[in-house]
Amino acid sequence: MYLKGGLACHLQNTERSIQKVKNKYFGRLKKAEPSGMQSTVMFAISVISISIMLILGIVMYFRFSVLSRQEITQSTQKLMEQAGENLEDYLGSMRQISDAVYYNVIKENDLSNQDMDIQRGMNLLYEANRDNLRSIAIYNNYGSLLAAEPLASQKEDPDVTRQDWFKQAMGEMENMHFSTPHIQNLFDDGTFRYYWVISLSRVVELTNNGDSQLGVLLVDMDYSNISRMMKQINTLNNGQYYYLCDSNGEIIYHMRQIQISDGIGSENSKAAAKYKDGVYDETFQGERRKVIVNTISYTGWKLVGVIPYSTFTHGMVNIRYFIMVLMLLMAMMLVIINRVVSVRISRPILKLNNSVMEYEAGEKPEIYMGGPLEIRHLGYSIQRSYEQIETLMKEIVLEQNERRKSELDALQSQINPHFLYNALESITWMVEGERNDDAVFMISQLAKLFRISLSKGRTVISVKDELQHAQSYMNIQKVRYKNAFSIVFDVDPSIYSYCTVKLILQPILENAIAYGVSSMDDCGEIKVAGRLEDENIIFSVTDNGIGMSKEEVSLILTDSKRVHKHGSGVGLVNVNNRIQILFGKEYGLRIESEPDEGTTVSICIPAVPYTEENSKILEKGYIFSREEMIDKKTQGKER
Repeated sequence: MYLKGGLACHLQNTERSIQKVKNKYFGRLKKAEPSGMQSTVMFAISVISISIMLILGIVMYFRFSVLSRQEITQSTQKLMEQAGENLEDYLGSMRQISDAVYYNVIKENDLSNQDMDIQRGMNLLYEANRDNLRSIAIYNNYGSLLAAEPLASQKEDPDVTRQDWFKQAMGEMENMHFSTPHIQNLFDDGTFRYYWVISLSRVVELTNNGDSQLGVLLVDMDYSNISRMMKQINTLNNGQYYYLCDSNGEIIYHMRQIQISDGIGSENSKAAAKYKDGVYDETFQGERRKVIVNTISYTGWKLVGVIPYSTFTHGMVNIRYFIMVLMLLMAMMLVIINRVVSVRISRPILKLNNSVMEYEAGEKPEIYMGGPLEIRHLGYSIQRSYEQIETLMKEIVLEQNERRKSELDALQSQINPHFLYNALESITWMVEGERNDDAVFMISQLAKLFRISLSKGRTVISVKDELQHAQSYMNIQKVRYKNAFSIVFDVDPSIYSYCTVKLILQPILENAIAYGVSSMDDCGEIKVAGRLEDENIIFSVTDNGIGMSKEEVSLILTDSKRVHKHGSGVGLVNVNNRIQILFGKEYGLRIESEPDEGTTVSICIPAVPYTEENSKILEKGYIFSREEMIDKKTQGKER
């Protein structure tokens, strides 16, 4: 009866424990917020999609880049093959002219008596090819001019033997030699005009008065024809260009020929002259480029095509735009697809999560069991888990109720029989001693004790009633012990109207008498004090008895199964347990004692104003927080 409020407190703690079990079991489901689930799915799909798009875009770009390079290289090779054929045709025609002059004119006539026939033959050949020729001349091995066409006077002492075309012809007699472009400076035609020519020279056998001698046949080709053919293929503005050089790397034609000759520019023609026909990668002046080499027949000339890598990059601009637009369109499509897929995947899970959240919020909805097979199985498992938890909760509550009831009944049984036995023993002793007035006084005080002890079945009473109970008890004990000790109550009246657990002072006073001052001769003193400190009510019961050691004090409230000695007893453990059951573990008893100095037992309980409402709340086991106690106290003062 006394400890019914403690049972309510333990029931509340049991419900909290069960709630912790539920929160632990479903904690992971709580983390699955609707937006988080869908965002996670969309993020995962987006990462995969973007990765595939990037890989696809990079592969496409590099594939197109390789194809573009191959295409540009192949088109360049075809253009160079065509240009090479044109050059070969032109140079071949010049070679044919040289052969015609040699075999049809020079070999068929004697210089001594047929010089007019030689001149006529050279004139016919010149007139037939004058668009491609500048001059035809025959020199003996000493460099003297024997015949020339068109007719023009030779400049004074040109000393042709020092010129490259003459030295090449005399040095390798079996070959024809094509010179690099140079200005013709052999003849004076009276116009003071100078022409760029390429000289085709060869050693010929001359007949003079029937004797054979060596000479040099010179055919000067018009350089503008070769320049025109090269300009026709150098029309691109993307950095790609073509040039012509001889087998020694000497430039025959170049777009920047003037700059190169003046030392302003340069070209890697020396290395290109050593290349065989084909495609090469090289780095020139810090720039990477492809070089395509094609050899011109009969001459050893090299037609060189140069393609800077920037040309490939420039050619990929449109492809980059195409890939970017394609990836943008794919990204837009993937956004829509991601949305649809993520919604389809996450919708059943979100519905399941929402039904679980509603269930945990206190509602009783049906757990969602739709969607794919896995989601249905999960919903079915959660539903069964909830049912099992509900069954388990009921079993735990019933089990805890029974256990706490048995525990509190056991505590109750320790107090009442013990006190009744002592009180009735005292009354019996007085009656036997014919102390009727004292017995009547004892019985009246005992009646007051039982009235407060019963308290209509309540565990929580006012401080005023608890003090009345303690005073009645001490009145009985003083009569029993023949006033062998004194008792003083020093309690602040302002705490009378606060709540307390009943029967907390009596067991402490009983221990103070039995183990503290009972063996003293008229010098025992017991003092009961009460005050309000920091929103708590502090009771203290102090005696000047024999006291206890520190070891004994430390074991009083922790070891209830040991044999009790001086200053200890089961009543103190009982009081401490009942206070903590009703108000919480932070409240209870504190014992201070010194051997031969006495003992002080302090009681700490929260300051809750005594009202009918607060009493019922505490009886149900509800524990007020510190803020609620301050609020309750303020409301009590306002009333």
